[in-house]
Order: sequence, then structure tokens, then C-alpha cells
Amino acid sequence: MAMKTYETLKVTQEGTVVTVALHRPQVRNAINMQMVHDLMDVVEIVADANDVDVLVLRGSEGIFSQGIDLRDFSLDKPPDIYGLQKWEKMCRQIETLNKFTVAAVEGHCIGGGVQLVLLCDARLAEKKAVFQLNEVKQGFLPGMATFRLAKYVGLGRAKSLVLRGKPFKAEEALALGILDEVCDRVSFEETLQRVVGELRPFHADALELARRLLNECYAVDYETFIGHFLAAQHRAINSQAFRELIVKAASPKKAQNALKG
Repeated sequence: MAMKTYETLKVTQEGTVVTVALHRPQVRNAINMQMVHDLMDVVEIVADANDVDVLVLRGSEGIFSQGIDLRDFSLDKPPDIYGLQKWEKMCRQIETLNKFTVAAVEGHCIGGGVQLVLLCDARLAEKKAVFQLNEVKQGFLPGMATFRLAKYVGLGRAKSLVLRGKPFKAEEALALGILDEVCDRVSFEETLQRVVGELRPFHADALELARRLLNECYAVDYETFIGHFLAAQHRAINSQAFRELIVKAASPKKAQNALKG
């Protein structure tokens, strides 16, 4: 993948893994509109890259993100919803990206930072990480975390986290289901590499279909869902990856004939 330079991000590639680090250290990686635009751009590039199978989203200098940068709002005119709409569009791009996504959290992860974590397929943090959804306490809403959070933690716990706005530690986030892994800081990079490895092998069709079904499992009834599942499974078993799987499972003679065919 061709690397670009961004004002608010540091982007690197190692093998088939692209790491996107939020990088506004002077404001604790607060999310402004320039960062939203930068994230949209890099996600579009990653989506089209044939040499990428994992996107890692992380912070920099020991902080994930302090949340939304309120200085982006003008004092000279009433706030409009356009910027927040762009944010939600970018979030959906990450959530539906045709690559595995991993959130790797160090330090504080506040507001919009938590929203970014909820978008990812795998989510890990160091033990000292602190999470908080403090938007309601400040007089606005935590974006579409109002839609996603309850799917991870249940409605009652989601209400508590959003309405009370209390900080919570990584171990609690793990117990709630927001995180998959928690580790010591000294083993953070090693744990991240292991998690990335566990996501492979990468089959784009199977990833897209499984993620789509999981995302809609709370939204539709059984009869609707099984119809969607069967259509998805039909596509999956007609993919090249599944063809190779059944060839391997066949007897050596049948496999040889299939490969010739």
C-alpha cells in the first residue's frame, strides 16, 4: 500500500498489517474534523489495498484519545449536524471495512475514542487504560455508541455507562465485553501481535458475511435472519477459499483431478 502523510495520523505498514495511530499529542489525540477526514482517506486506501488484511487503530504517546475536540465548534454561529454526520460516516467505513480491524488502547480512551473501539473486530488494552463516555454529562450525546454499546454490554449496563458517565478501567471493560484482551504494558506489543495473528487466515468474503450477520442478529426475527444466513452461506461455499478447503479434504487422487479441472 502506498503510504501517505497525514496531519493528524501516523500510518505505517508492516507486512500485511497497516497501523493507524491517532497523532495530535498536543491535545491528547482529541478528534477534530481534520482527523475525521484523514481517517476517511486512509480507510478508503486500505479498503482498496490487496496487500493489507489487518488494520490496527491505536493512539500515540501513551494516550488513545481524549475524545471530541470542542474547539472545532464555532462561537460565531449555531452548531450544525454536518460535522457529526461526517464522523458517523467515517465510523461506518471502519465498521464495514473489508479487512480485519483491531483497536489497541493505551492510556485514556474517552468519548469518541470509546466509539472508535466499538467499531473494531478485536479490542485490547493495557491494564492501566481508562475508558469513559462522558458526553451526556457535558450536554450532548455519545454518537452512535447509543446504538452499538448495548450490543456489547446489555441495555442496563449501557445506560449506566452513558448516563452516569463514570470512568472505568480496562479490567471492567473486559468483564463487560467491550474488550477481548487486557495485558500489562510491558507485554502490550507482544499481545497485539498475537491477536493480529489469531485473526488470520484472511478470507474477505467470509469476514464480510459473518460480520454483517452478527451486526443484524439483534435487529431481525429468526425467519428473516435464516434467510439472510442461507444466502450468505451460499455465497461463502461458492468462494475460492471454500473450494480450496474441500480440495484439501478430498482424497489425494480426487484433489489432484480437481486441481487439474
